[in-house]
Amino acid sequence: MKEAIAKMLKEGADLRLQMIETMTGDILEAAKTIADTFKAGRKVLLFGNGGSAADCQHIAAEFMNRFLIERPPLPAIALTTDTSILTSISNDYAFDDVFSKQIKALGKKGDIAFGISTSGSSPNVLKAFRVAKKQGMVTIALVGEGGKAASLADIALCVPSKSTPRIQEAHVVVGHILCELTDTLLFREAGKR
Repeated sequence: MKEAIAKMLKEGADLRLQMIETMTGDILEAAKTIADTFKAGRKVLLFGNGGSAADCQHIAAEFMNRFLIERPPLPAIALTTDTSILTSISNDYAFDDVFSKQIKALGKKGDIAFGISTSGSSPNVLKAFRVAKKQGMVTIALVGEGGKAASLADIALCVPSKSTPRIQEAHVVVGHILCELTDTLLFREAGKR
């Protein structure tokens, strides 16, 4: 069992090193885009399924409350939290519509549609991206190596792995980096001017 634990930890560490090589530019672009969106008085709408839904809620909470510094709340909404909305849309229409209908109702031009999908192929995430594009929203995908979400997004944050647990672990790391960089760009950097 100790060998299995060591193997899992090493896989995660090796993946983080790969991410340094493949993702830093895209993560910085996403953070700048998020900061500019908040600066313009716009919002971030986050959506995903299962563990990705939990990540959406986590990131939205970090923006809405605070991350590492005391600062004003930032408008981020996880579209994964209202069971009445999720179940009514699923029941009356289809589960593929649970995020796209919310995007239609809440998304405005200049807002960000931030979809998280380990596979990059979740039909409801893909449909939400298509609707967001029609509404003039910026789209950010946080995915693994595969799927269509990356090609639909304006900014694709692709974790270089096919292992679901390692991708999900990396998504938490990327979420925290985005929160810290956004705080820095909006508040720490602004204080230096």
